[in-house]
Amino acid sequence: MKLFESYAQRSLTLRNRIVVSPMCQYSATHGVPDHWHAVHLGSRAVGGAGAVIAEATAVSAEGRISAYDTGIWNDAQVEAWRPITAFIAAHGAVAGVQLAHAGRKASVSRPWEGGGPLPDGQGAWQTVAPSAVAFDKDWHVPQALDLDGIRKVVADFRAAAIRAREAGFTLLELHGAHGYLLHQFMSPLSNHRDDAYGGSFENRTRLLREVIGAVREVWPADLPLWLRISATDWAEHGWNIGESVRLASQLSELGVDLVDVSSGGLVPHVKIPLGPGYQVPFAARIRQEAGIATGAVGLITEPAQADGILAGGAADVVLIARASLRDPYFPRRAAQELGATIEAPVQYQRAW
Repeated sequence: MKLFESYAQRSLTLRNRIVVSPMCQYSATHGVPDHWHAVHLGSRAVGGAGAVIAEATAVSAEGRISAYDTGIWNDAQVEAWRPITAFIAAHGAVAGVQLAHAGRKASVSRPWEGGGPLPDGQGAWQTVAPSAVAFDKDWHVPQALDLDGIRKVVADFRAAAIRAREAGFTLLELHGAHGYLLHQFMSPLSNHRDDAYGGSFENRTRLLREVIGAVREVWPADLPLWLRISATDWAEHGWNIGESVRLASQLSELGVDLVDVSSGGLVPHVKIPLGPGYQVPFAARIRQEAGIATGAVGLITEPAQADGILAGGAADVVLIARASLRDPYFPRRAAQELGATIEAPVQYQRAW
């Protein structure tokens, strides 16, 4: 079965095609991961995944979604990540990290504390965006980035990529989805600029291309670079699948190896036709029309379903999110159900 075939990109080989999707834990202190992150991520490596991607990790303090996000903008954070990545690798999985900047969706409380924008005087900070357009009513109005601010964003991603390698990560994913900063520049619903970073498709995708270029300059040439995008905003006049295909067709030349295809998140109150594998057709179309590897994500919950996505040629890997939260050993259960053999840690082999 395809799900348990290895998958090679550049010098890296995943032992199977199950990838633990980056999922925010909102549990760091000053951007520093701790024992929770070690257990959360490490258990998924023990669970048999081919790669484990750490949550959206901020490239700057102002780029955090919440004050409890992990970060990678200073040396203390790098030191805290090192034992985590070493453990993941020691148990056979590839250690990945998603670099992110939340833009206008920053400065919010944790989901279990409401998830809304932080009130003034309760730790709120100034958010930034391509344009001074709030995410929703009663949200912070972001400051439109000037050219110096844009250059800082690019530099922050570049520096974060250097630190990611120092921290032991061997797979890098850029977060260009879910309404965060890079996506905000891409969509005309949030980007109202009239300069070189707004208006046309080429201008709206300029920041993303500059970030990719800066990251590829410092990220080792023998290690893969992935990009998560939202294939559509699910909103009229927003970013759409046609633009996603057009963007994806440019990415290989820029040094991107795989497009992790999600959707939505840019604007609130949209109707999304949720259902098993509802985003898979987007991954399939990008893979076929743009000629680049894709990852499928979104309500992929059953082993046979995951294997069928790969066998049908819709994607090259599947990213498991909430199903992995429910079951850290999803790959082991999948192997049993599909009749595959998956190696267990020596400490657990007497149970197999």
